[in-house]
Amino acid sequence: MIYTMVFPILFPIIAGFFLLVMKEPENRKILTGMTGAALLISGGSIVYALLSVEGEAVILFHLTSALPIYLKPDKLGLLFAAVMTIVWVLAGFFSFSYMKPRHEEPRYSGREKGEKRFYGFYLMVFGILTGLNFAGNLITFYLFYELMTLLSMPLVIHTRSREAVMAALKYLFYSFSGAYMVLFGLYFLYRFGNTLTFTAGGVLDKNMVAGNESLLLVTAFFMIIGFGVKAGMFPLHAWLPTAHPVAPAPASALLSAVIVKGGVLGMIRVVYYMFGADFLRGTWVQKAWLTLTLVTVFMGSMLAYREKVLKKRLAYSTVSQVSYILFGLALLEPAALEGGILHVVFHAFIKCALFLIAGAVIHKTGRERADELTGIGKEMPVTMWCFVFLSLALTGIPPTSGFISKWYFILGALHSETGIFSWLGPVVLLVSALLTAGYLLPIAIKGFFPGEDYKYQDIEYHDIEYHDISYQDILYSEKSAGNGKKKFLAEEIPIVILTVLAVGLGIWPNPLIEYISGIVSFIL
Repeated sequence: MIYTMVFPILFPIIAGFFLLVMKEPENRKILTGMTGAALLISGGSIVYALLSVEGEAVILFHLTSALPIYLKPDKLGLLFAAVMTIVWVLAGFFSFSYMKPRHEEPRYSGREKGEKRFYGFYLMVFGILTGLNFAGNLITFYLFYELMTLLSMPLVIHTRSREAVMAALKYLFYSFSGAYMVLFGLYFLYRFGNTLTFTAGGVLDKNMVAGNESLLLVTAFFMIIGFGVKAGMFPLHAWLPTAHPVAPAPASALLSAVIVKGGVLGMIRVVYYMFGADFLRGTWVQKAWLTLTLVTVFMGSMLAYREKVLKKRLAYSTVSQVSYILFGLALLEPAALEGGILHVVFHAFIKCALFLIAGAVIHKTGRERADELTGIGKEMPVTMWCFVFLSLALTGIPPTSGFISKWYFILGALHSETGIFSWLGPVVLLVSALLTAGYLLPIAIKGFFPGEDYKYQDIEYHDIEYHDISYQDILYSEKSAGNGKKKFLAEEIPIVILTVLAVGLGIWPNPLIEYISGIVSFIL
């Protein structure tokens, strides 16, 4: 059993490290073939683990005699691992086309700079996230959480431009600040619980807690804010709209779909498995947390509505949508918690696909602003039809998946005993849904219906001479139109699969709902 749990962690880390140190292969197909094989083997090993390791425990080593680093996957961790695997593998195969050299002109000759480095760190983060999801106690979770930050930073800094360097530094500064808040809480949790093992209902010793409630409430608030940094919760959300535009599209997709969920998982572990919902229910911590989530939901939606750069608009959207999840967690109510976990799954598929679409559009047309996408539906019909369905899903229009999770949020809020938040929450969520429609659907409408005065450009996708022109001026670069069709088909397949999942889980949600209901019943 130890190999079943450890292999999905170690294999992608070793494979990624091997890519980093190996000599640059002469044929790019060797590099993508090795990466693709590593992704499939890693994904297959995780699927096997999902079917066989629930409840099993493996001690890796001891930090101290009382602090073991060990793996013990439960249903919650396995669900996060399954979502991560789907997103990681699909975005990885998308990257093989996206990262391909865009031109053959001598001064641009050779492979896209740093492609081997990108794949190396991509695989290593895959392994680290598996360890995060399989962690059996909070100290193990924290170890993988810090490694996730360190090894995902090179994906942000990939282009090594000044903007990318500054964005990566901002990402590290914010992430480490949040991590130190979490570390602060670890000491007090261990002091008043004698264990950091994940336990449904919490680990606090009632006799030791008596008289120290105020201290522990401050500790809980610090830890919520700390994990909230990675989840993009106000006021420490600013790294998201800075990092997303400069990172390659596959990296942006993973930051939004998976990395931020590390913060969400951390909050669930701390609130429901360490402190316990009963300890926080009705306290100033719950009220402050609810306030911050609703501020973030509205602020993120409004900033996304005002933003013109497509990837930055999607980044602000992530700030808002992930706080939907946090609002559900903060209500400390079964239906809302169920909606939060459902939205983890749905948002991962939706937002990953949207960022991949943004990358495909930029890759093919060079257009980065939302107001430049008029008429794009004729040039990229499959991609833009996916954009339409994903926009409806993120807005929460039935029968897409986003409607299901938001239904549970509103039900949970109305049934909660949280005073003003029981009605203010649904109001803010509905306003945010309208703003979501406002910053996504007009792109699709203008993309397919540009107006009678719009003139489509007749573009031949053949060789283009490259002189002193920017990448934004490059519409397409391949040796033949046939190669171009294959290239963009390779980019469309992952997008289509994610779109089918986003819509299909809204039409047939019951198996997933039943699984998550079991998790919620166990936690509460």
